[in-house]
Amino acid sequence: MGGVGVGLSLDQAAMFYNPGALAMVRDRGVQVGVNATLARNAFVAEGGSQQRQLRNSTVTPFNLYASFGPAEGKFRAGIAVYTPFGSKLQYADGWEGRTSLTDITLESIYVQPTFSYAITDQLSIGAGLMILAYGSVNLQRDIPLPDSFGHVELDGKAENKLGFNVGVFFKPSDKLSVGISHRSKIDAQVKDGDVTFTNVAPAFAANFQATKFNATLPLVATTSIGIGIMPNENLTIGLDVNYAEWSKYRTLVFEFDQNVAGSNRSESKRFYEDALTFRVGGQYKLTSGLTVRAGGSYDASPVKDGYVTPETPDNDRISGTLGASYAFGKFGVDLSAQYVSIQKRTQTTQDLLNNGTTDRIAGTYKTNIVIPGIGLNYNF
Repeated sequence: MGGVGVGLSLDQAAMFYNPGALAMVRDRGVQVGVNATLARNAFVAEGGSQQRQLRNSTVTPFNLYASFGPAEGKFRAGIAVYTPFGSKLQYADGWEGRTSLTDITLESIYVQPTFSYAITDQLSIGAGLMILAYGSVNLQRDIPLPDSFGHVELDGKAENKLGFNVGVFFKPSDKLSVGISHRSKIDAQVKDGDVTFTNVAPAFAANFQATKFNATLPLVATTSIGIGIMPNENLTIGLDVNYAEWSKYRTLVFEFDQNVAGSNRSESKRFYEDALTFRVGGQYKLTSGLTVRAGGSYDASPVKDGYVTPETPDNDRISGTLGASYAFGKFGVDLSAQYVSIQKRTQTTQDLLNNGTTDRIAGTYKTNIVIPGIGLNYNF
């Protein structure tokens, strides 16, 4: 449904979209889902003609939601496990930006115990404690040497951190509902990550002695509002707007325990901007067991011109989704597919010089992503 859900109370996934809506979900139940994110990225360097493509980019985000509570009571409690941030990019061997990045893998898993309470038949509130239960980063790049290239790998685990997810849900009639929710920022901090240098000639080894690093990556806050429209008992339409506070991401800093090429600190400008995402989606119940879904979204990029990095070759995104569910009594199965087109993005050498961002490469990026998914659910 295009990722809408803030103004709806459809199922246990309300814990993610709007904890305030969970108390209005009729059924208690468990649902699990997994996706395969298959990205195709193309890059052509400024002044070049050879198109580079990724070696591998497949990641498998997953989710689990389970809710409990009295059948006729005013509250619902639940537990959610999901992966809100993550990526994997492995660029072609020898590509032009190899000294900026060759490989990156970012992973995060949130665990969110949630409680939601219906103040009246129309109004409910909810909150969840977001726990960054697992986070990791693996970043690799080549090192330019006078007569060859060395290689460095940074690998570390993030410390456990806490945040929160709160929401309010209001359903003034059977045909209309509205919601608002807020997920807080969490700073993922890596301490004493491992630094490994390879292929560095002995003559230059004294400049690359670091073995540990520290770094912080902000997992940004998001505020969302949503509307649900139910023209009849079979049709549900949702519209969401998400506001992500990406402007908190100013720089990416690595601090090393020993000097690397003359310094124990590496700093790269990001200067991201806050960004909006607009979503629309709907579902129609064709039969007592079969429900079909469709949706789309427009996601404005937080990355300004001249600040595009190989880690996030980003631009505005246009996405479309299709899906269907079939219920077998208390059991159900969900199938989904999403197509994401990240618009072509070009930055020039002059852009990088103007912004002091010459630690990345000039050229043109274009990325398309296909995301099939499957889910299972059980209501009780």
